[in-house]
Formats: sequence, C-alpha cells, structure tokens
Amino acid sequence: MPTGSLFLRYGHGNQCDHRRPLAHSPDDPFLAGRVALVTGAASGIGRACALALAAAGAHVHVVDIAVDAAEAVAEEIGGTAHGIDLADPDAVDALPARVDIVVNNAGLQHVAPIQEFPLERFTLIHKVMVEAPFRLMRRTMPHMYARNWGRIVNISSVHGLRASAFKSAYVSAKHALEGLSKVAALEGAPHGVTSNCVCPGYVRTPLIEGQIAAQAAAHGIPADDVVHDILLERTAIKRLIEPEEVAAAALYLCGPHARHVTGTSFVLDGGWTAR
Repeated sequence: MPTGSLFLRYGHGNQCDHRRPLAHSPDDPFLAGRVALVTGAASGIGRACALALAAAGAHVHVVDIAVDAAEAVAEEIGGTAHGIDLADPDAVDALPARVDIVVNNAGLQHVAPIQEFPLERFTLIHKVMVEAPFRLMRRTMPHMYARNWGRIVNISSVHGLRASAFKSAYVSAKHALEGLSKVAALEGAPHGVTSNCVCPGYVRTPLIEGQIAAQAAAHGIPADDVVHDILLERTAIKRLIEPEEVAAAALYLCGPHARHVTGTSFVLDGGWTAR
C-alpha cells in the first residue's frame, strides 16, 4: 500500500472531532476504518484517488468498466474490484451501500456540434455522469446518516463552471453534477455529511491523451502544440494537471481540515476561470 507525506498530513483518527489534534503519524492514518467507493478507478484521476484514500487507511471499492484494470488497482491497494457498466442502473444499484466516502469520477467524452450530436451518446454520457452519481448518493447516504459522517466528492471539471463548443453532453452533465452536489450538501449537513466538487482543468489522463492525439491528427500539428496552443490556451499555467494533484484535493475534502467545506467547488484550473 502506498504511503507518504502527500497522503498522510490531513488529520488524526477516525472521527472529525475538534478536540483531537490534527497531526498524526503514518501508523494512525486518518481514514482508518472508513470505506470508500471510487468510480472510474482503473486509471487516471480515479486510480490516483483510490491510491490516496487507501494510503490514508480506507478500504476502497474500485469501480470501473475495465474489469482487469480495476482488479489490478484493487490488488495493489488491498481493495475490492467491481467491474460494472455505470450506464446499467441495476449494476449501480447492486454496488455496496455501506460506504462512508463516495468519489464520483467516471466519465466519457464526445465532441460534435449540437445538431450532429448522437442522441444515444448524449443519453449515455448523462447516465454515467449524472444518473449514476445520483443513484450512488441515494444508495449510500442512509449509511452515512446512520454514522453521522460521510464525504461525497464529485470529480467535476472546469466545464462544470464554463462551457466549450461541441461538448454539449459533457458540459451539461458536469453542470448537473455541480447542482446535484449542492443539493446533497444541504441535505447532508445536519447528518455530518459533506458534498463538494473538484473542478480541474485538463488533466493528464487517458481520456485527454486520446483527445490530444485526435487533435494532432486533425490539425496536422505536433502533440505538444495541441497541449499548449489548444488545450491550455485559456489557462495561465501552461501545463497539464497531474492526476495525483486532483487526488490530493479530493483527499483534503475527506479530512478534518475540511469539515466545514461543503456545497462548493474546489477549482484547480490553472487560472482558466480567472479570465
């Protein structure tokens, strides 16, 4: 199981009790005894979140449509793999309900003008990125309420706050996730449950690497030029975000320093929304 100061500096003990010191040792990880569920956890941001939560002591349910990769991550961290399609409501409703932390990360992309956007693709994106998170919240929040503690972390995007052309399904799904997260924050507050979004700009993931390759081929330019001139054109910091940086933000939201952080969006966009 990976350890290190990056993942082990946010608090002490299992309970977010203001009487406890916020420092702790690697032998007393602050999520010990907690159970987490991360979707899209076989690679990219989801994998980084699964590793970070496990390093902090949580048992992690690794959920992904890529069965072999999910099992590899679960084996690496001592977690439990679930190879399912989040577009299947029955499969989502069969996932564990006794979960203290839910990280809704799974997503997919399709780029096309609205008038050419395939209806089935639009529906699929919303099923995976909005309906599945709702079903997981609906399923797990009663357990969180019973324990008077829970953390919902929704991996949104700068596209949950801003729009880009030709991404109608992705942008609308991320905006919907932002709204759903705020409702969960209001409902969960009396029960010790927080709900927040993490909104990164472009992250170095397989999804983005595929987009870079496609843009390079379409424009006949090097991949580095795609990153600098197209993807990062609106950002002040001209580099892709690493998955571990997003995972660190997600982990912070599960820690005692963030017990009053709820209903908000944690933005890691390199200055995109400052414009």
